[in-house]
Amino acid sequence: DTCHLDVVDRWGNLVSATPSGGWLQSSPVIPELGFSLGTRLQMTWLQDGLPDTLTPGRRPRTTLTPTLVLRDENPIAALGSPGGDQQDQWQLLYLLRTLVGGFTPQQAIDAPAFHTTSSPASFWPRHRTPAGAVVEDRLGDRVIAGLERRGHRITRAGDWALGRLSAVGRDPERPGVMWGAANARGMQGYAVGR
Repeated sequence: DTCHLDVVDRWGNLVSATPSGGWLQSSPVIPELGFSLGTRLQMTWLQDGLPDTLTPGRRPRTTLTPTLVLRDENPIAALGSPGGDQQDQWQLLYLLRTLVGGFTPQQAIDAPAFHTTSSPASFWPRHRTPAGAVVEDRLGDRVIAGLERRGHRITRAGDWALGRLSAVGRDPERPGVMWGAANARGMQGYAVGR
């Protein structure tokens, strides 16, 4: 499956990685190398004329989006998430909340999450729900009802069900000061320092 890892060291080096074995049971193993090939090409289409048609010289679509945030060309944060097509959507929530909304990294991760299901899924069988939105119930009944009035087809996911973000960073104003934040949903994310 997909996982995500962010690292910052005392020198301010940042790493953001989203390794994904995808479906190891269906990936061929190369015995001489000791690992299996990935199965990410399933995201491309074999039908001609589509934006994601498998074509020489084109980069295939991917959901893997480890992210570095720069300020004045200097890296200040690394973040990312597993989660298929939701990865970019959950990261956008984080970026808007921290860069525009003034949230701390942990507040941004802990705030209610949501994502759309309007576009065809990257993975077979590529389902989509026009005007679909999956929301955490913590958005509140009033907000959710407002979305439904605007024509969104809402799926309630529960209070703490969406998002798998983690993030680390450094304070460029205070050398040596680092921070980490992780998602408590699913009891899979941890921020650890030493």
